Amino acid sequence: MSSASDNPYFQIGLDVAGRPCLIMGGGAEAEDKAIRLAEARAELIVVSEHVTPRLKALADEDRLVWHRRSFQMSDLDGTHLVVNTIEDTPLARQVYERACEKRLLINTYDQPEYSNFGMAALVHPGPLRISISTSNASPALASRLRQDLEQLFDQEFVEFISQLGQVRQHLRERIHNSATRKDLLRSLVTDFHLQGTLKYPPNWREKLESLLAE
Repeated sequence: MSSASDNPYFQIGLDVAGRPCLIMGGGAEAEDKAIRLAEARAELIVVSEHVTPRLKALADEDRLVWHRRSFQMSDLDGTHLVVNTIEDTPLARQVYERACEKRLLINTYDQPEYSNFGMAALVHPGPLRISISTSNASPALASRLRQDLEQLFDQEFVEFISQLGQVRQHLRERIHNSATRKDLLRSLVTDFHLQGTLKYPPNWREKLESLLAE
């Protein structure tokens, strides 16, 4: 059985559009998760005495509701999903237990033992979504992979995939034979290939083994 720290999770896409989603905390991690939830059109609530300038801007744009105070357990009422970014282990445990009682989805930043879903590093050029998870083995590596992949998918790729989507919808209306339609759509990407190489840190085995020996 997997422990909380190496649970690979079951990868899905979750529809949160119009659903109340709560973020506890107002720092950099809260900002990252808030932006992702706002892009998914969640009904977003942030509870924190202080927030980043970007979070305040989202509140000013009416893209989220900001409660400028400390978290209260009653904030969980009516919530669909919770993201806890507050670094307080006793509080994290209490919130997790209450969320489970209410059958809520909850993710606690950097504490998988108090989470029942994970938020993978996300690459999202245009309509594409690539989630990257190391099953908590190395969130830093997941972040590094995300940064490299973001540089790979340029504006031309965004135009390419966006027009593929338009063509797919157009062909659905014009060609009713699904096999014929699928063959044509596959032909449009036959010559598309993703190429790349992996570059490891020098002497990475020796470095990691020396840390394990300490």
